[in-house]
Amino acid sequence: MLRTHTCGELRKSHAGQQVKLSGWVDKYRDHAGIVFIDLRDRYGKTQIKFNLEDGSDIQKSARSLRHEDVVTVTGEVVARPEDMVNPKLESGEIEVRVADLIIQSKSDTPPFLPSSSDLPNEELRLKNRVVDLRRPELQNAMVLRHKFTKLIRDYFDAQGFLDIETPILGRSTPEGARDYLVPSRIHEGCFYALPQSPQIFKQLLMCSGYDRYMQIARCFRDEDLRADRQPEFTQIDLEMAFVEQDDVLGVIDGMVDKILTDLAGIQHQMPLPRYSYADVMERFGSDKPDMRFGMELVDLAEIAGRCDFGVFKNTIEAGNRVRGLVAPQAADKYTRKKIDELTEFVKDYGAKGLAFFRVKEGALDSPIAKFFSEDDQKAIIEKLGAENGDLIFCVADTNAVSSAALAALRNRLGEELELYDPKAFSCLWVVDFPLMHFDEDEKRWYAEHHPFCYPHPDDLEKLDSDPAAVRAQSYDLVVNGYEAASGSIRIHDSAIQQKVFDLLEINPEEAERRFGFLLQGLRFGAPPHGGAALGLDRWVMLLCGYDNIRDVIAFPKTQKASDLLSGAPSDVDPKQLRELYIKLDLPE
Repeated sequence: MLRTHTCGELRKSHAGQQVKLSGWVDKYRDHAGIVFIDLRDRYGKTQIKFNLEDGSDIQKSARSLRHEDVVTVTGEVVARPEDMVNPKLESGEIEVRVADLIIQSKSDTPPFLPSSSDLPNEELRLKNRVVDLRRPELQNAMVLRHKFTKLIRDYFDAQGFLDIETPILGRSTPEGARDYLVPSRIHEGCFYALPQSPQIFKQLLMCSGYDRYMQIARCFRDEDLRADRQPEFTQIDLEMAFVEQDDVLGVIDGMVDKILTDLAGIQHQMPLPRYSYADVMERFGSDKPDMRFGMELVDLAEIAGRCDFGVFKNTIEAGNRVRGLVAPQAADKYTRKKIDELTEFVKDYGAKGLAFFRVKEGALDSPIAKFFSEDDQKAIIEKLGAENGDLIFCVADTNAVSSAALAALRNRLGEELELYDPKAFSCLWVVDFPLMHFDEDEKRWYAEHHPFCYPHPDDLEKLDSDPAAVRAQSYDLVVNGYEAASGSIRIHDSAIQQKVFDLLEINPEEAERRFGFLLQGLRFGAPPHGGAALGLDRWVMLLCGYDNIRDVIAFPKTQKASDLLSGAPSDVDPKQLRELYIKLDLPE
């Protein structure tokens, strides 16, 4: 054995014992012939003391040690004097006095030190991910990820779910994000697709009688990236047969309860609250509202329509909206320069401008306040529930633009004004999403979630007459403003499935070509079924309190979908391309 204990294990009770430790040199100190090192592994650190006569082999070896060298030491555990105890270390009451030292490997000078608080840019850290992964923050994230995954498997096992793997190499059924394609050498000119999700296969499992399925599934999407997305990611996938929507939500409620209670020790409301899509869009402008703080959107159409401010009045006359929100006690915190920055910010979301009012002595103070009568000013203050010292922001535009702009502004103000505890957790369900939406540019319908969501039973008759009014039995779990799960009750009736395909301009022949193996499964007797998928990476990110998903993935990609450590993606040998009958036609 190259170690009897880990570097985070020894305590005062071990004093007098002979031990063997192995790890990395974290810090090195030479004090007048006495050499100290902090030896580190993923369990913690232990102070190691070399106190031998000059000229000894061990002393020479100890003085040659540098950061990140890997060593094995053998020695006696000794209690430190009271005035030498290090309270920052769990092993701070002891040190190990070395009798033998083996240098297992020497390290090149690292580009940065894992224990340093002054870290370099992310690009350098990703290129040197081996060193980066030695940082305690990332190691703790990997440990939490392991515990999270184990808890999930144990929970679903206790609920009677079977862990079943679905294929990685499948058929391309493009809908939404782009597929990653894999050429087949054996089937000339044909391609597999990496799964964007196990959606179709888990539905087929329901048709096959496996009424409770789950999987920790790897998924792949060739889409534009953000801080909370990766081209390859892990999701907790589940499906249940002979269930209604409440049954699925109840199972996930139980899972969330276990995560927050057992893993994070967080008090929370159960069952998780549920809000309709229409409700959260009206109140927060987003289907992913961060409910750790208030600042709800308020409709000002009645006042805007009668005031003398042309922008507001004309917007209402055009059938659009004027909406506002209140930044509490922010009137003196935001200068005109900062408000101009916020104006540019909302323009990124389509808004043409941003109106503002400071509330002073029960009236509005703004360059445009003169266009509002005293009664209208009081009406705005009353409608928004504003108080002296508050700052009011308004956007006049279409419903979609006012929602997007004010939702983004709300999130930014909530963070800047510190309106919530960043360690708090707010979980809620958003239900009753639209089944589909109409793209005005392309003049066609698109599925809001995916084409397999079952319409709300009360809205089935509207499929033919008013598709925009049809709600889906779909649901999203929102945590702190992030989509943490998404799912639906699936269509198990092939006739209804084709009706939805018709609206999406997928005729029966095209449907058979793209989804024939699913439709066939439905025709052989399909039970009512539904499920969801939860982003494992995103959940761990939230539990760690991070805002970058790459910090909880061992070997992540950049926002340009490249792996700086391995150099992927890379070009390949022309021979490999010839074997696959692929000829490149790259732009100059």
